Amino acid sequence: MRASRVNLRTGVVTALVVLSLWAIGQAHSGTDIDRRVEALLSTLTLEQKVAQMIQGEIKHVTPEDVRVYGLGSVLNGGGSFPAQNKHASVQDWMDLADAYYLASIDTSAGSAGIPIIWGTDAVHGHNNVIGATIFPHNIALGAIGDAELTAAIAGATAREVSATGIDWIFAPTLAVALDARWGRTYESYGSNPALVKDFAGGVVEAMQAEGIVATAKHFIGDGGTHRGIDQGDTRLSKDDLMTIHGQGYLSAIDAGVMTVMASFNSWNGDKIHGNSELLTGLLRDELGFDGFVVSDWNGIGQVAGCEPDNCVQAINAGIDMVMVPKDWRALLDNMIEQVRAGEITEARIDEAVSRILKIKLQSGLMERGLPSKRAAGYADAIGAETHRELAREAVRRSLVLMKDPTGLLPLGPTGTYRIAGAGADDIGLQSGGWTISWQGTGNVNADFPNGTSILDGFIARAAAAGGDVALYDSDEALAELDAVVMVMAEPPYAEGQGDIENLAWQQGRSRDLQKISELKEQGIPVVTLFLTGRPLWVNAELNASDAFVIGWLPGSEGAAVAEVMMAGADDAAQYDFEGKLPMPWPNHDLNPKDHDLSVAQHAFPVGYGMSAGAKLEWVALAEDPIGQPKALETWVFDKGVKDPWRLYVGDDFDWSVEVGPRGGKSARGELSLTVVDRKVQEDARRIEFSGSGEHLSQVYFQFEDPVNMRALEMADGALSFDMRLLQRPTEPVKLRMDCGYPCSGEMDITHVLQTADPDAWQRMSFPMKCFAQLGVDSSKVNTPFLLATTGALSLEISEVVLAERPDDGPLMSCSELIAGG
Repeated sequence: MRASRVNLRTGVVTALVVLSLWAIGQAHSGTDIDRRVEALLSTLTLEQKVAQMIQGEIKHVTPEDVRVYGLGSVLNGGGSFPAQNKHASVQDWMDLADAYYLASIDTSAGSAGIPIIWGTDAVHGHNNVIGATIFPHNIALGAIGDAELTAAIAGATAREVSATGIDWIFAPTLAVALDARWGRTYESYGSNPALVKDFAGGVVEAMQAEGIVATAKHFIGDGGTHRGIDQGDTRLSKDDLMTIHGQGYLSAIDAGVMTVMASFNSWNGDKIHGNSELLTGLLRDELGFDGFVVSDWNGIGQVAGCEPDNCVQAINAGIDMVMVPKDWRALLDNMIEQVRAGEITEARIDEAVSRILKIKLQSGLMERGLPSKRAAGYADAIGAETHRELAREAVRRSLVLMKDPTGLLPLGPTGTYRIAGAGADDIGLQSGGWTISWQGTGNVNADFPNGTSILDGFIARAAAAGGDVALYDSDEALAELDAVVMVMAEPPYAEGQGDIENLAWQQGRSRDLQKISELKEQGIPVVTLFLTGRPLWVNAELNASDAFVIGWLPGSEGAAVAEVMMAGADDAAQYDFEGKLPMPWPNHDLNPKDHDLSVAQHAFPVGYGMSAGAKLEWVALAEDPIGQPKALETWVFDKGVKDPWRLYVGDDFDWSVEVGPRGGKSARGELSLTVVDRKVQEDARRIEFSGSGEHLSQVYFQFEDPVNMRALEMADGALSFDMRLLQRPTEPVKLRMDCGYPCSGEMDITHVLQTADPDAWQRMSFPMKCFAQLGVDSSKVNTPFLLATTGALSLEISEVVLAERPDDGPLMSCSELIAGG
């Protein structure tokens, strides 16, 4: 039985806890629970029943709302915190959980008094909470291939979630990732359905053994969409859909998983959130699932003819609980009216509510009282040393050695080394998406009080043996170095924003390859460590490096990387490379026969991974891309700020305030940025200037190293962005491009904004040659976009790019722009 295997690994789930959970199960098993559900259901009004089916987000649901409306559930989305304070303490989380619970059992406003259930995306640890253990993402666990270790990590995560008073985890993700262009590839254990099946049951059991409700997600086919497009279309027969993408659900359901989350994707053109053949026919009638189905974030709104607050089809198809973060009140009213109008039968409502009540009883939620009371038993769980050691083990065992023909690894601990690259000393980068914030952006090392970086590990390892390790400095004399460890790192991303068109790493601007080549030209050995959430086309970087290691996204215990890559103080290897590829590694950036299909020719197969000392001969890989790199195209903002750019606001109190993923304000307070939805979640920014004509405020994108855009200027390129004007300017507005201020070019765009169509999205394009005429040296652009005014102005922007040919919209005239009118 899986539970016994899990207990052997964790050693933290005591016999008392296991026995008490067993007793709860016995006391409320089978017909006893059914009788209690039936009795409770019979006391509920229609309004109370429908309220149990509603799940709102903590930004938009207060405890008072719960008291008045009797909602069945809340969630905290990625990057959402108590009082929207990123640094909320564990006590803050517990206090909010208690407030929701007490409100839910308060019947003074007419609610049923049924305890609320709180769900969270704890997908690689309790990843919204400062100080929690951040484990490697699932793709790294797939590289280990150890179901027992994966279950132990799930149990540790459940304990840390329990410590904050939360009841329900939206995990495990049972996607089978088939196209690495998909931006959620790292949430999958790999491309092998059998591996996903092997992991799923143990993860469910480990979570639910701690009294946490687990969720098998996303049902079904999310990892197999056309072109790897998130929330796209999975085109398979039903048999193939189940054979490839359904195997994890077999073991999860066998393990008693209590909830299943519907997937955003379509199946042969039909959105799964409204598909009864899959949600009822396959999931319940064929697979025997008897828990409740929850929708994904506003997922019902993607069904044809539906809105996030109105979707009869989804309820009738089999959605039992609706995740509607903001519009929950409208949905509540609409569903009640739809039942009264006969569009949804009350029998269907009874069915859904019975399933929800059953899980609330089975999980012990109805009996255990205040969340803080349960959390008290897990007081030391957040960032516990036993959990950190589990994370370190996972980091060590997940590393995949791809190349080392001369036996350079492990590095000798007494040598002299420098650690270079974006991921060298950045815990946020090494942790990836779904880390504190939704996209994993806006984090600094101080946000990980128990965390260690890659650099930390190498410094500690070398210091114990008398070696010399430091961060790479381009001005330092390098002749005496034994090697440089080049840490390449994907920028953090999550759903939607992580999708890519092809697999080429740093397409068109190969900064890492350039640095590796420069070091090699000086005769310095280069060991490349690649922090990535997916297989990418890095043939040139593989060829150029003396050794190459895949580090995946190791999480908060980055120092464990050095425990494998550098020998111990006695100069002997302490750990070997154990990781094996959970997905094939591409030999092309695109499928040469059909770009719509995933890459079919691979440099390395599933299961590849060397041991230290293997010294396999290296055969150079082809470096010619299939897709033509858009070398002259530089994206600055697309669904989020694109690497390497950063977003800032400024005024005379502080000209350089970096804006995080949740928005921000200038120091004086006359400029604010907020995150808004345009086409998809959080893909645009609202810029609101509130000056009175006295003090200048500015918003801008910047990168510390200048970028050569001379070729773009010569090709008649332009700065282009989408804009929606909300309030016309009250004072002159300047658009500026900098080449290391005071090197800059500034144009007055007041007239452009005064005559723009209000409340309508439109494409704006400003020629590079105009900026050049105004003083910009396009060979060293470090600030491609800066908007400034002393007055009031409100607008939204998205899709900021410097491109050779603007996609659409008029190209502004230089004479008009330079004249300022």
